[in-house]
Amino acid sequence: MKKAYNKTWYQLNNSNFLTALLVLNFTIFVLINVSIHLLGLNLIPYLAMPLQESELIYKPWTLISYMFLHTDFFHLLFNLLMLYFAGILFQNILGEKRLLYLYIISGLVGAVTLLIMQMIFPALSAGYLLGASASVMGIIAALAIYTPNYPVHLFFVIEMPFKYFALITFILSTILDFSFNTGGKITHVGGALFGLLYAYYLKKGIDLQAISLFKPKNTPMPLTKKRFKDDEEYLDYLLDKISTKGYHSLSKQEKEDLFKISQKK
Repeated sequence: MKKAYNKTWYQLNNSNFLTALLVLNFTIFVLINVSIHLLGLNLIPYLAMPLQESELIYKPWTLISYMFLHTDFFHLLFNLLMLYFAGILFQNILGEKRLLYLYIISGLVGAVTLLIMQMIFPALSAGYLLGASASVMGIIAALAIYTPNYPVHLFFVIEMPFKYFALITFILSTILDFSFNTGGKITHVGGALFGLLYAYYLKKGIDLQAISLFKPKNTPMPLTKKRFKDDEEYLDYLLDKISTKGYHSLSKQEKEDLFKISQKK
């Protein structure tokens, strides 16, 4: 147990964005419950996303804040467990910056999907949207496409490829009993679809995170070993690049250099 705790703590200390997401979700949960039960102050209408356009237009920030908001402990627990489990794997393969990007954009796409659906089915327009489920589902779906056969353990016992774990998670949290929290489950679909799309293009060498309409697409000059004063400095650069963007971001030459340097140690 102590070994598992130390491993978890080490992973969190070395994953700034994942740690920030977990802490932010938990902190907002505590603040919301303290404000309601101790101070008699209900902040939910100011952080949850309203499903009526007439109210949403005056609260545009809720398109972001809703994905960090939970009021029920078990809702929070499930989302944070899935976020931690999938987040550790995601950032080890693709980097923590992509994790943050996918969390935010999957949540936004999930929210927009629900807004579109409630225009078609007005019965969905009542109430508020809250929770990180759409964001987490986007991360899980992306991994199911990018690393479909990565082995994971369901309930820490049954080993299976990640793609089956993702499918089971989606079915249990979204498809079963669709009449319950229908609006929230529609956001799951939107978040998952973006995750699938993101990973699909990433495997083709297109990172949607790098696409921007507001900045010029300058191609940075590639760094080579010659630009570093010694192997140690070059190794630090390579390890930092792996930590932030994932091993696959290294060029063929950088991978060869990393192997050669590691053989010297």
